[in-house]
Amino acid sequence: MQKNLMATLAQQLLQYGPVMAAKPLTLVPFSFKARILEKLLNQLMATQIEDEDLEFLSGRWVEINITDMQLSFQVSFDKQFMIREMGNAEVIFSGETKELLLIAAGKEDPDTLFFQRKLSIEGDTELGLEVKNLLLSIEFDTMPSLVRDSIERLAAMVMQLQTKADTKWA
Repeated sequence: MQKNLMATLAQQLLQYGPVMAAKPLTLVPFSFKARILEKLLNQLMATQIEDEDLEFLSGRWVEINITDMQLSFQVSFDKQFMIREMGNAEVIFSGETKELLLIAAGKEDPDTLFFQRKLSIEGDTELGLEVKNLLLSIEFDTMPSLVRDSIERLAAMVMQLQTKADTKWA
C-alpha cells in the first residue's frame, strides 16, 4: 500500500511539478525571460561561438516548446543569441520538462526520446539535426558550476521520481 502511495506521489510530482513551476513564470515579462535566456545561451555556448559553429543558425529560427509548462520561445543566432516569443520558426522542438532536463544533463539521448515519441521535431529536419548535434557537442563540464549543479540535481530528482513512479507496477 505504501509503495503505491509513494508511486502515486512521484507520478503527481512529475506531472504537476512543471505546471506549478510555470505559474510564477507567467508573471515575469517575456522580455526579461528573453534577456536571461540570451545571456545564459551566450555563456553556455561561448566555445561554439568562438569556433564559429553557430553560423548555420544565422537568420534562422528554432522554436523550443516545453509542453507541460506551456512555455514556448524561439532562438536564433547572429554574432550572439537572440530570443523572441513568436514568429515563423523553421523547426520546432517539443517535449516535457523532464525529458528536456535529462537531455541537458546528458542522462538521455535525444534520438531515443524522439523514437519513444517523448521529443518531437517538426519542420526542417536538416536544421533540427544540426541543432541536436550542436546541443550534444556542449561539454557539460564547461558549464558554469551553478548551472551545471542545478541541472544535475534536477535531473537526479527526476530520475528518482521516475523510478518511484514505476515501482507501483513492480
